[in-house]
Amino acid sequence: MSIMNISENETAFISSYRKRKAHRVIGLMSGTSLDGVDAVLVDIQSSTQNSADKITLLHHVYLPYTDPLRKMVADLCSLDRAKIDNLVSVHFGLSEWYAQVVLDLLDECACDADSIDMICMHGQTVWHAPVPKSFPGPHGEIMVKGTLQLGASSVVRERTGIPVVSDLRSADMAAGGEGAPLSPFTDLQLFGSESEGRIIQNIGGIGNATILPEGSSKSKVFAFDTGPGNMIIDAIVELKTEGAQHYDPEGSIAATGTVCEELVRECMLDEYFQRKPPKSTGREIYGVDFTRDFLQRTNKRGLSFEDSVATATAFTAESIARSYKDFILPYCSIAKTLICGGGALNLTLLQMIQDRVPEGIEVTTTNSYGIPDQGREAMAFAVIGHESLMGRPGNLPEVTGAKAPVVLGVVTL
Repeated sequence: MSIMNISENETAFISSYRKRKAHRVIGLMSGTSLDGVDAVLVDIQSSTQNSADKITLLHHVYLPYTDPLRKMVADLCSLDRAKIDNLVSVHFGLSEWYAQVVLDLLDECACDADSIDMICMHGQTVWHAPVPKSFPGPHGEIMVKGTLQLGASSVVRERTGIPVVSDLRSADMAAGGEGAPLSPFTDLQLFGSESEGRIIQNIGGIGNATILPEGSSKSKVFAFDTGPGNMIIDAIVELKTEGAQHYDPEGSIAATGTVCEELVRECMLDEYFQRKPPKSTGREIYGVDFTRDFLQRTNKRGLSFEDSVATATAFTAESIARSYKDFILPYCSIAKTLICGGGALNLTLLQMIQDRVPEGIEVTTTNSYGIPDQGREAMAFAVIGHESLMGRPGNLPEVTGAKAPVVLGVVTL
């Protein structure tokens, strides 16, 4: 097919998409916990061409990674173990997983591919570098930052027969932003309240908070990564059980341990917690190397396995609570924190957060508001993909630090 025909097809597809007021889209998300892929089928209704007025979750499917795949992806997040041949293999291999979860979703919903308008694929983040570094440019040294999400959109398009929107973070970074967080764009539509301020706290591998002030508009929403989420907890469990377990189920291990508050305070001296938003972080900071250092410190103190997990859980809880006190509550009042992501299933973590946040803030989950704890991010990217095809920006500069709102992603037909 000629380049001219590809351009004509793209124009025809986007034109047809924008004329309709009802869309069915699939959102795909595989997060920094490296546990699997979430897929959601979302109905988006628009009464005008200016916004997605009604967002309805129709179905949610989860496809867990196998242990060999989890290890391959985790190795790519380590400077010591990453190899270029594995990077290429995972980039294309993950696409087969993304295609399969779409097919599983269609099967469970008894839908055919022709009834779906688009797939929005986030991809698997293996490295996020929002802090600029010196780089040899064409006319001298330049400062660059970047982010890498794996998954070949062409493979997903070929296997499913559905157009794909992908590479969602690059445009924001090109505009000077950190490329994250992007979910706040949708959080306002799903969880905003006229009567109370709310925080949507995602706890995947990394924790991130979306702040929705009472009666907030887009210009008042802000967000940032609070620090580690499940990442350190999961890594300790996996290392200490020699791979027999990958996480602390419902926080049951932490519940039997004793928190070393001295070590929590020591960890909170990390430079990241002093930085003001907008800010973001990832596995390159709080991954295996950080966990090994953390365990060395627990060993010096004679902490048991259970104590180590409890202390890591408390560290996550304290980093969340401290971020509220330092960067949120001085600017707006908050009535509720809605937890989502895998951390919402950790009952010990939820209680530790409740115990550490200021009095008057209720800690609950997005599930109590009708949005599955592990489906919220996939929903967010489904909506962002829709906005992209409508030609509308999907980032919030106040959140990411970008110089301007920009349309996100690229389309694969």
